[in-house]
Amino acid sequence: MSYSLVWNLDTIFPGGSASTKLQERLELLDEQIATFTTAVNAFDAALADVNALQEIISLDEQISGGLEQCGTFIEALNSANTADQKAKQLTGTLAAKLPAYQLAANILATKLGQIQADTWETLTSGALSQIAFRLNEIRKDGADLLPSEQENIINTLSLDGLKAWSQHYDTIVAQIKITTVLDGQETQLSAGQAFNLMMSSDDSALRQELFNKWEAAWQNYAPLFADTLNHIDGFRLSDYKLHNVSDHLQKAREYNRLSQATLDQMWATIAQNKQPFVDFLNCKAKLLGKEQMCWQDQDAPVTVGDFTTRRYSFDQAADFIIENFAKFSPKMASFAKEAFEKAWIEAEDRPGKRPGGYCAGLPETKESRIFMTYGESVNEVATLAHELGHAFHSSVMWDLPHLNQQYAMNVAETASTFAELIVADATLKQATSPAEKLNLLDVKIQNAIAMFMNIHARYIFENNFYQARQQGLVSADELNEMMVSAQKQAYANSLANYHPLFWAAKLHFYIDDVAFYNFPYTFGYLFSLGIYAKALQSETSFEDQYIALLRDTASMNTEDLAKKHLNVDLTKPDFWQAGIDMIVKDIEEFITLSKEFI
Repeated sequence: MSYSLVWNLDTIFPGGSASTKLQERLELLDEQIATFTTAVNAFDAALADVNALQEIISLDEQISGGLEQCGTFIEALNSANTADQKAKQLTGTLAAKLPAYQLAANILATKLGQIQADTWETLTSGALSQIAFRLNEIRKDGADLLPSEQENIINTLSLDGLKAWSQHYDTIVAQIKITTVLDGQETQLSAGQAFNLMMSSDDSALRQELFNKWEAAWQNYAPLFADTLNHIDGFRLSDYKLHNVSDHLQKAREYNRLSQATLDQMWATIAQNKQPFVDFLNCKAKLLGKEQMCWQDQDAPVTVGDFTTRRYSFDQAADFIIENFAKFSPKMASFAKEAFEKAWIEAEDRPGKRPGGYCAGLPETKESRIFMTYGESVNEVATLAHELGHAFHSSVMWDLPHLNQQYAMNVAETASTFAELIVADATLKQATSPAEKLNLLDVKIQNAIAMFMNIHARYIFENNFYQARQQGLVSADELNEMMVSAQKQAYANSLANYHPLFWAAKLHFYIDDVAFYNFPYTFGYLFSLGIYAKALQSETSFEDQYIALLRDTASMNTEDLAKKHLNVDLTKPDFWQAGIDMIVKDIEEFITLSKEFI
């Protein structure tokens, strides 16, 4: 079957950035926020009327769903066409609605904190028991809030502060163009296109050329990126200080419902297991004809003997994913088929798109949209499966109360990585020669390198940057030095060259929603390995158990989720070591197979 490479946004709001239906929904949001505000102000914490509280929660669900629906649509417009000025204005229009909503939500949180403990226990064990965990989180947050007027000032200032600087990053990135010669013709590439080609080309000289131009392109704008990063995280640190938060990791941990003990144990176990991954990089470098691995060669395809890299058209990738999802979960396969058939995926390789990829939910239509630039490599097949995993996660939760759909990033990365593992192992099983198996093992292990080394470097860098930023502004040159230092530590000094401007080129550092957009990926990866191992060992269908775990991801903290569904203690090294050991076996096989080609 043939599937569209361009997504369908008209089923959300027809007419693109000029959509009248979008305007109507935005206007309705104003009305709903006003009604919500009135209801919250009228709510008496002393009386704690359960019917009034249920009505407020219902109004909150309507607003949250509308904001997410409009936000996903507007983000999709901006992602698919960075030149759409109207879409950029719509971003500001939507953001301008947030302070009024956040003010009312903060007042509600404060009032929930004022309800007597015994009354609260009665409420959350009775009519509101299904959302008790989330209500307890909101109540706890309410105790930490400043007076409502002050919170409103912070939220209002964030529109031209935190959020504005995040949007400013997108504006700068849209200016970056890299020129190279392809098929005898001079070609101008966007940042996204240049990155995909630089990391996936089987031409070593082209990868080196693009990496040099890539570094130079980001260096040209380095002072602007430094300003942007300093002010994004400077705003956050000021906000933390106003709320008497001295630990710059606290909010990130709370958002991910994760303890510091779990986070420390995960990184400590990884740090003790660097050598097998260094061995892999050294072995791969030799297969590529180099003494030591270069930064731009990490994701380069391994093509030895007479093997040539397999290419998957978008249609082939879709069929392959659907077929292999079905082996673990017919519901996953059916969902993926629906996503392809209804054109929920923007995959076309064309200029003017943002780099990167993502999946975003549409709660009002109970759909998702996936954004990426598809390049026909096995890596892109894995990325496509990854994003479909996100979408499937959302799909099994649409019938839950909206509060119970708000899972954090660390567990969000679980479903996506689980889907990616299914596809990685499926491609390995199809290998017909040692050379092809080497190629596919490399693709699978690349993910582990990203999680245990690249993302570790991001975490180290961001942790160090927050500490330095508390002392003052950090220059572009200092950021370069901090980035290289973090990369050397995370990669155990195993690379021939490093990527100083990574702090500028990586979108994740500039996202205004959450700080530390890094460690949740590594957590989700290792957590999904545990789930995948359980699925492989299951003698009966694992589908129902898997979906049950996904449905709980916003209703308990991460340690309790792991204990309930996997019977493991995340604060102990055993669980993390077991996941790492699974990848080490792949590395050992890779090195063994490599011997005849080196």
